[in-house]
Amino acid sequence: MAGSETHHVMDTPKFDQPTKLLIVVSPYYKDIANNLLEGAKAEIEAAGATYEVAEMPGALEIPSAIRIADRQSDFDGYVALGCIIRGETTHYDTVCNDSSRGLMLLGLQGCNIGNGILTVENRQQAEVRAAPKDQNKGGGAAAAALHLIAMQRRYGPKSRGLGFRPGGNDEDDGSFQIA
Repeated sequence: MAGSETHHVMDTPKFDQPTKLLIVVSPYYKDIANNLLEGAKAEIEAAGATYEVAEMPGALEIPSAIRIADRQSDFDGYVALGCIIRGETTHYDTVCNDSSRGLMLLGLQGCNIGNGILTVENRQQAEVRAAPKDQNKGGGAAAAALHLIAMQRRYGPKSRGLGFRPGGNDEDDGSFQIA
């Protein structure tokens, strides 16, 4: 049983530059979402960072919300929070897989995301995982985002050398070359 296992928890990173996160939460199961949110906020505050909260109707909307925010704002990282409890249909599998895949794709594109979307068999599992004084998965998701931000700042952005640049001839004919 996972509840009896011990886990190593890394120290919360500290930042010497302002750090701002967006917590995107689905309050579909309001009490569980509130506990996840409580844990995430405490972890972010412990790092000396700030946050904003945005609510989405369900877990499937969370990756899209993060993508919109990433394109149109200046957040350093994101925390995805929600809960998917297995029901009687295959909708559970779709929501679990697609929300997770969406977050992973955003992460691979450079977004610093902590995934705190619970995927559980029943409410009791969700309550244990969401409780800040128990498994605190909201705090864990915030910590993951903070560690990714710290790593990104440590190693800095890389220039990929990809894209388009104006043609290099003396006559500017408006053509472009692939860099």
